[in-house]
Amino acid sequence: MVAGLVLSSMLSLVAPASAAGDDPAASLMNDETRASIDRSLAWLAERQNRDGSFGSGGYMGNIAVTSLAGLAFMTAGHMPGQGNYGDVIDKAIGYVLDNTNTSGFIESRLSTTHGPMYSHGFGCLFLAEAYGMTQRPEIREKLKKAVLLTVSSQNKEGGWRYQPGSIDADLSVTVCQIMALRAARNAGIAVPKEIADRCIQYVRRSQNADGGFMYMAHGGSSAPPRSAAGLVALYSAGIYEGKEVEKGLDYMMQNALPVPSMRPTRRQSHYFYGHYYAVQAMWQAGGDYWAKWYPAIREELLRSQSAQGFWEDPSVCSEYGTAMAVIILQTPNAHLPIFQR
Repeated sequence: MVAGLVLSSMLSLVAPASAAGDDPAASLMNDETRASIDRSLAWLAERQNRDGSFGSGGYMGNIAVTSLAGLAFMTAGHMPGQGNYGDVIDKAIGYVLDNTNTSGFIESRLSTTHGPMYSHGFGCLFLAEAYGMTQRPEIREKLKKAVLLTVSSQNKEGGWRYQPGSIDADLSVTVCQIMALRAARNAGIAVPKEIADRCIQYVRRSQNADGGFMYMAHGGSSAPPRSAAGLVALYSAGIYEGKEVEKGLDYMMQNALPVPSMRPTRRQSHYFYGHYYAVQAMWQAGGDYWAKWYPAIREELLRSQSAQGFWEDPSVCSEYGTAMAVIILQTPNAHLPIFQR
């Protein structure tokens, strides 16, 4: 593959015309939402570990959690090295860089996981957004290596799995990698176009007749979290319109639209993960999809935030739940290129 090919069809920052001119952030980011975000960022900053990482319990020092926490600060408009949280972001960047090995694989030596490509993908996404903000050469050097490892790890199915070079693929790991590649291209790192083309084919094969998406393309039922991920994978690969997008959006509206009058239960599988991708899908779709989805998830999250400012996620850790919630709530601001239309 020729690394210099431009991934133009995959990585346009311009939304389809139907998504333009939707609700401005000012009409959605009310005082209660901003106060909620301020409390959560203050809590999150206090939870940063000495080495710059985020995460606790079994997720202590986890690259994905650390990267999402860093992204949470940046989606709120904070910059590396600047302002109240600049040092917090810098320390998180330093931790991810320190855990990027010579092959480009981003993996913590302190945190074990059954799916290290998740950490690699979120780490690559975080570095790409940080590089776009700072143009720091030390970030670019390791980001380029991380991108090359991701590119070389795409398998014959067109997706990615838990380990580099896996022979099979799943939708969850795949969306993580294609988002990271889009962010890297946005930041000026060359990515081969054929990577997106093969990814699109894999994601399309993963869609069921009901519009939802299966976990692996070999068969299986639809579920909202992976269906939201499937939609974002298509968007990240440059597919904004078509029957697969329409069917996926309709599936999500019928099966996963938050109900503000009901308190969410943490028994819901992959709650924050699902809404992290769902809000991105609805943001890109715009129109009635966005108008109905964002106020509903905003009210649901505001109601479930703890008095101390965090969101609990028993299956991972509260640092993860809090970072995800902040990213979701900040979507209308579109401070980062990866979350822009």
